[in-house]
Amino acid sequence: MRSGAAVELIALTKMYGRATAVNRIDLRIPAGSYCCFLGPSGCGKTSTLRMIAGHEEVSDGDILIGDTVVNDVPPAKRGTAMMFQSYALFPHLDCVDNVAFSLKMRGVPKAERRERARAMLDRVHMGAYAGRLPSQLSGGQQQRVALARALITEPGVLLLDEPLSALDPFLRDRMREELKRLQTDLGITFIHVTHSQSEAMALADLVVVMNEGRIEQAAAPRELFNAPRTAFVARFIGGHNVLTHGSLGPVALRTDRVALSDAAAPPPDGVLHVDGTVNAFEYHGSSVQLSLAVPGADEFTVVLDEASFFAAPLGVGARVRAAWRDCDVHRLQA
Repeated sequence: MRSGAAVELIALTKMYGRATAVNRIDLRIPAGSYCCFLGPSGCGKTSTLRMIAGHEEVSDGDILIGDTVVNDVPPAKRGTAMMFQSYALFPHLDCVDNVAFSLKMRGVPKAERRERARAMLDRVHMGAYAGRLPSQLSGGQQQRVALARALITEPGVLLLDEPLSALDPFLRDRMREELKRLQTDLGITFIHVTHSQSEAMALADLVVVMNEGRIEQAAAPRELFNAPRTAFVARFIGGHNVLTHGSLGPVALRTDRVALSDAAAPPPDGVLHVDGTVNAFEYHGSSVQLSLAVPGADEFTVVLDEASFFAAPLGVGARVRAAWRDCDVHRLQA
């Protein structure tokens, strides 16, 4: 297996007629890292992935894989492999021949390519199903075969287009662990498109949040969550309230850093606060999430541990004071 390759996007742009899908984005993805493009539908993340793969032409800007500009390089010669959302397995071929197909196109002798295909199936824990057709496999098993088929070409960069979206939640979590294990073991660069915040935060070394064709923020998951750059990132990642508060301007406040008290009590000294009304609450395992109506915020959420909630029960319509320390807010770009 070849080592991972760095990928760099320089003022990368994609136009569909007069519509701009990707708008002059700049990004460097380190070699051997796991990068997730995250954002809502239509934000440009799949168009970016397809340009890196060579399945879409670049309207402007450059794509570098390693030190080579690959704008005009055919997909098969870029050192990349792509795993499609639909898996795109050949229905008439068994698992071995599906995995070995790209080697057949390269003229690798039959015995050698089948041996390598079986070894790759073993690597993704599908060796026992080598003789089965895709129709005889579950969705998770088909995904493993598609992954083996992509990896057998020994790419420097593996491109994954929402590979977990068709799986049930339990299997999705298992395959998420498998993807991370394989990326760590193989050391190649993974670029993964998803609309799932939890998926990106669990898998990636680098999360790239896109919105309307632009990169809102590219950072490690912990940095992205603790220090969102814009209101869009804070809201999309989740777990934050976005509000305008006095001289601070727009800020993001983590929902788990807020304390509640009776709105009639005097406000604590040196503590920022807002008064609001409880709209609703939901139980989440050992925690309770409350929704408040608060001036200056579209919505305001507080997460309390279950014990704290029952120590001072709060019904819908209760007037409360939400308080936090200055160090718990993060200023946003206006």
